[in-house]
Amino acid sequence: MSYFLKLDMKDFWDNSQYAEQHYISEPPTDEMITKIEIDLGYKLPKSYILFMQHQNGGIPKNTCFPTTEPTCWAENHIAISGIFGIGYEKSCSLGGEFGSEFWVEMWDYPNIGIAIADCPSAGHDMIFLDYRECGPTGEPCVVHVDQEDDFKITWLADDFESFIVGLVHDDVFSNHEEEKTATFHMVNTAAFSTELMNLLSKQSDIRDLETKLRKLCKGIVEEKGYFALHSDRKSLLLYDLQFWLYSSYYDEITAERFLDTYPKFIAMPSEEEVVSSGGYAPDFVRDWLKQRMEEGAIVEVGYYIQFTEREKNRLIEKFNEM
Repeated sequence: MSYFLKLDMKDFWDNSQYAEQHYISEPPTDEMITKIEIDLGYKLPKSYILFMQHQNGGIPKNTCFPTTEPTCWAENHIAISGIFGIGYEKSCSLGGEFGSEFWVEMWDYPNIGIAIADCPSAGHDMIFLDYRECGPTGEPCVVHVDQEDDFKITWLADDFESFIVGLVHDDVFSNHEEEKTATFHMVNTAAFSTELMNLLSKQSDIRDLETKLRKLCKGIVEEKGYFALHSDRKSLLLYDLQFWLYSSYYDEITAERFLDTYPKFIAMPSEEEVVSSGGYAPDFVRDWLKQRMEEGAIVEVGYYIQFTEREKNRLIEKFNEM
């Protein structure tokens, strides 16, 4: 059986450094495919395997899929950030750090099949292969699962091939450049939250830090087209900065205290018309903190945590050089 006869494979992917770092793996071997299927407990559709043999994961140029009912993303469509490849190495692959099992085990998504694509909401909605009707060895349909609406499941396509062929450019639904321009304006001119402005006003180690913070936020928008923090390099740096500001001003910081306070900085501040990502995925922040502690950049002193002096100086130097 032939697949994707009407699809121009050469023009499907929007490859970038970010996609290469987080999504794209080497073509899957037969052994890798078998291992993934055993680990996840489902047989992958032939169309999915063929597609990944052309390019194993990545970010498509067309990121929207029409729907006949409203979703958490829009009245008439959903959007994806990338498609997971077959492998374990890249964080956004079927067996990777943020692969299928992560969303079921850590985020309590329903165990209906395999998570194959993430969305711009940073984990608050996902795309799944749904095996409920066909069984673990059958041909699954493709569904959208909305965490924010009690994990509501919305049917998208009868099979993986139909889903891929049905993806359309976001220009079909909105003017992406206008939205990106508005986001640039927000991070460039809007006030920061009261909590963050208070912390910025207390420090003098970094010259013109507010301007440099805005520059970092604009860099995130430039790379993604929207403002959200995930596990990319600029997001990790912004996590570092927020922790440094908080721990430089307050004593006796525990991991739980920082994670509880974090949303008030730049993720979900209570004020309107401030610089905000409009939401956040807690596990990305927890994973950042776990990684920094494993690296020895953040250490425990008694019951509390703080940057090492070396790491603090490195961060200050990095921002002073911006």
